[in-house]
Amino acid sequence: MALPTVILPGYLASAKPYQEMEAALEKAGFPAVIVPIRRRDWLPTIGGRSVINIVRALDATAQQVMIDHDCNRINLVGHSAGGWIARIYIGESPYDIHPSDRQRTLPRPARTHVETLVTLGTPHTSYERWTRKNLDFVNQQYPGAFYNDINYVCVAGKAVVGEKKDWFAFNSFIMTAGDGDVWGDGVVPLSAAHLDGANNIVMESILHSPRPGQCWYGSESVVTQWAQYLA
Repeated sequence: MALPTVILPGYLASAKPYQEMEAALEKAGFPAVIVPIRRRDWLPTIGGRSVINIVRALDATAQQVMIDHDCNRINLVGHSAGGWIARIYIGESPYDIHPSDRQRTLPRPARTHVETLVTLGTPHTSYERWTRKNLDFVNQQYPGAFYNDINYVCVAGKAVVGEKKDWFAFNSFIMTAGDGDVWGDGVVPLSAAHLDGANNIVMESILHSPRPGQCWYGSESVVTQWAQYLA
């Protein structure tokens, strides 16, 4: 039987937009649960502050899923910022870069119960000053596909080429990877969504977030493609 999969939403997102992804995984034979966060749960993280409350919500969901499915391992799927937050959760180094976290510890030991980490349109790099503090910690402590006993799969959508006339995509690509004239999913460029040593996948015509009539990482037809890596 397939391991249960825990889905961590992206920055400022609630669980609701991921219900299509959850249903598609279930239909494909992969039990799935979304971390039940609300948009307001992200407010304490704004401005590059600590994400420990999101990590704790992820851990609470993971622990409950293992009880419900009577297993000791899970798969993780992180969309957008959820991907690098999942890397913090998996890691073993103290997450103490914020003064508010000096007297708090992360749930442990997460690494021992994660089989596969799939990141979907995750910005694994950033030039944006508010994001750098957290991401620099992640990439300095856990560069690339850091743990060789965890299967890392990084999915990047190729749907939009950065052009100055597309102000949002162009500037988002610059803030994420330093170059706006590249391909990406409209928010994250291909290069930033991949990790050295991971199974890096490029999917054509996939947008970062859900839009009516267009495919994103959580569309059923897309989920069936990357879900094979959870087997």
